[in-house]
Amino acid sequence: MPFAIYLLGLAVFAQGTSEFMLSGLTPDIAGDLRVSVPAAGTLTSAFAVGMVIGAPLMAILSLRWPRRRALLVFLIAFIVVHVVGALTTSFGVLLVTRVVGALATAGFLAVALATATATSMVGPNAKGRAAAVLLGGTTLACIVGVPAGAVLGQLWTWRTAFWAVAVVSLPTVLAILRSVPAVAPDVAAPGARQELRTLRRPRLLVTLLLAALVNGATFCTFTYLAPVVTEVSGYDQAWVPVLLALFGLGSFVGVTVAGRTSDTRPTRVLLFGGAALLAGWLGFTLAADNAYAALVLVFVQGALSFAVGATLITQVLYAATDAPALGGSFATAALNVGAAIGPLVGGATISAGLGYRSPLWVSALLVALAFVVAGLAQAVRRAKPRPNQEVTVS
Repeated sequence: MPFAIYLLGLAVFAQGTSEFMLSGLTPDIAGDLRVSVPAAGTLTSAFAVGMVIGAPLMAILSLRWPRRRALLVFLIAFIVVHVVGALTTSFGVLLVTRVVGALATAGFLAVALATATATSMVGPNAKGRAAAVLLGGTTLACIVGVPAGAVLGQLWTWRTAFWAVAVVSLPTVLAILRSVPAVAPDVAAPGARQELRTLRRPRLLVTLLLAALVNGATFCTFTYLAPVVTEVSGYDQAWVPVLLALFGLGSFVGVTVAGRTSDTRPTRVLLFGGAALLAGWLGFTLAADNAYAALVLVFVQGALSFAVGATLITQVLYAATDAPALGGSFATAALNVGAAIGPLVGGATISAGLGYRSPLWVSALLVALAFVVAGLAQAVRRAKPRPNQEVTVS
C-alpha cells in the first residue's frame, strides 16, 4: 500500500475526531451554550448534512483541480473553521462552523477516496484495502481522538478539544505538501454529468441506501452514547472516555476485518455480520441497564457496525467504477445521510420523553429496515425477466 494513502488516513483521523468527538462533549456544550442535549446533538446532524451536500458538490467543484491542491484547500478550510468554533460563544455560529467544516471534510474525503482507490495506485482489485486504510483513520479517531476530546472537555472545556483538532491537523498540511504528488486530473476521464448518470443504476442506489441505514444506526447510538451509559447503564462520567475508546477499538477491529474480506467475500460479511449487528442492537436495548453487558456490547457493536458499513462502502466503490472522480463522493454521501438521520431520530425520541434507551431501539429498527430493503431489492431482481427469457402475458 503506498505511503501516501496512509498520510491521507492521518488527515481523516483528524477529521473523524472532529466529527465524532461531540458524542463525549454534547452535555458540556449544551450546558455552556444554554441549549438542550438534543439541540446540542443536532451539531452532529449538521456536520453530517454538510457532508451529504458537500461530498458531491465539492467533488464536482474540484473535478479539474490537481489532487494535492484540492486536498490542501479542503484541509486548510477545515482548520480555520475549528479555530472559529473554539472561539465562538454563539450556538448558531457553532452550528454554521460545523456545516462549513463538514463541507471541507466531505471534499477532502471524496478526493482522498478517489485518489486512494485509483487503480494506478493500488490495483483494480484492492479498493477495499485502500478504503479500509482511510476508514481506519476514522476508527482510530474513535479509539484515540474522541476519548482524548472527552478528557480535554472534562479537564478544561469542550473548546480545548476544538483547538486540539486544529493543532493536530497542521502537520498533515506539511505531509500532503511533501508526500502527495500534484497529479492533474485525467482529461480523458468522464465529465461530472456522465458520472452522475451512474446514480441511476439500481444496484448502486440500493447499496447507497443500505449504507445510509446501517450508518444511521451506528450514529444514532454513538451520538448519545455518553448519556446512554451514564443515565441507563449507571456508569460515572469519568468512564465515558473509556467506553468511547472501547467503541473505537471495536470499530478498528471491524474495519480491519472488512479490509481483508470486502474485496473477496462481501456477501458473507453483509449477511452474517448484518444479522449479528441487528441481534446486537436488540440485545443492547434490552440489557442497557446492566453495566457489564453494556461494556461488552459497546465493543461488539462498534466492530459489527464498521465491518458491515465499510463493506457496503466498498461495494459502492465497485458499483461506481464508471464514476472514478465522483464515486468517492457517492460513498461519502451515503455514510453521512445516515449520520444525519440517525442522531435526528434519536434526539426526537429523547425529546418525546422515551428516555435515553430509545436511541438503541432506533438503531435496531434502522438495521431491520436495511434487511427489509435488501430483501425487497433481491425479490425485484429475481422477478425481472432475463434478456433471453420470454415474457408471456395471460
